Amino acid sequence: MPPTIGVLALQGDVREHVRTLTDLGVDAITVRRGSELDEADGIVLPGGESTTMAKLLRTFGLMDPLRKRIADGMPVFGTCAGMILLADRVRDGAAGQETVGGLDVTVRRNAFGRQVDSFETDLPVTGIDEPVHAVFIRAPWVEELGPGVEVLAEAAGHPVAVRQGHLLATSFHPEVDGDGRVHGLFVDLVRRSVR
Repeated sequence: MPPTIGVLALQGDVREHVRTLTDLGVDAITVRRGSELDEADGIVLPGGESTTMAKLLRTFGLMDPLRKRIADGMPVFGTCAGMILLADRVRDGAAGQETVGGLDVTVRRNAFGRQVDSFETDLPVTGIDEPVHAVFIRAPWVEELGPGVEVLAEAAGHPVAVRQGHLLATSFHPEVDGDGRVHGLFVDLVRRSVR
């Protein structure tokens, strides 16, 4: 039986993640309520706007349940704003910016610059044979790593893909070009967690 992977559907690149996960043969669901979070074996926190997403997590009553699921070992994959939401520490965040946390990193919001500074590049990623076409849109980067965090890819001298146990995060948007290989790394994490 395939795992059920949720995509946080409060704001951001929801459809693209659902399509990529479905193409990989998992049951992909959108998550806006606690009951939907309860159904998920893992969850994707998509790109979007991290401060808005954090406020919506509070509004929809998902912040604390999501934190508990992460603490209990649920696999989570954060992309761009999702990486910021997963980070324990944020630089250049909005005043009082809240995160879900769990990932022992410090990230810098909009580290690569504004929207006009967005770019694409082919990026070697540990665990994937050929480089991944990475799309960076107002992307963060990782500035500090805790001892249990593995760097999977770097750009401009900074980590842009990391893994810590059951948590995976990328600064870039692997969902935009139909290449499911980064999502495949996450699906493998989820499958191992539900055995």
